[in-house]
Amino acid sequence: MAQTVSEVLTAATDSVTIINEVNAGTWNVEGMEQSEINDMVQRNVDHLEIVLAYEPVDEDDETPDVAGSSEDKTSYTTAIATGKTYITDNS
Repeated sequence: MAQTVSEVLTAATDSVTIINEVNAGTWNVEGMEQSEINDMVQRNVDHLEIVLAYEPVDEDDETPDVAGSSEDKTSYTTAIATGKTYITDNS
């Protein structure tokens, strides 16, 4: 059974949490080099960008149309911007 847009976005919320908590200094990064932290943030930024671009390729494709959805994606786009700024500021 295909996922709904809401289910896909809910699953992507983990990436939002990681980015926001790393930025706030509340995500446990003990023992990690800054380059490793930046890589982790980048992977989560990449994940969110991929998820937000989801769309079916034709009428038989069951991929949820996240890109075309009117659901609120503000927390995801904000986390992407936050992650990119974090990486720039910590490189």
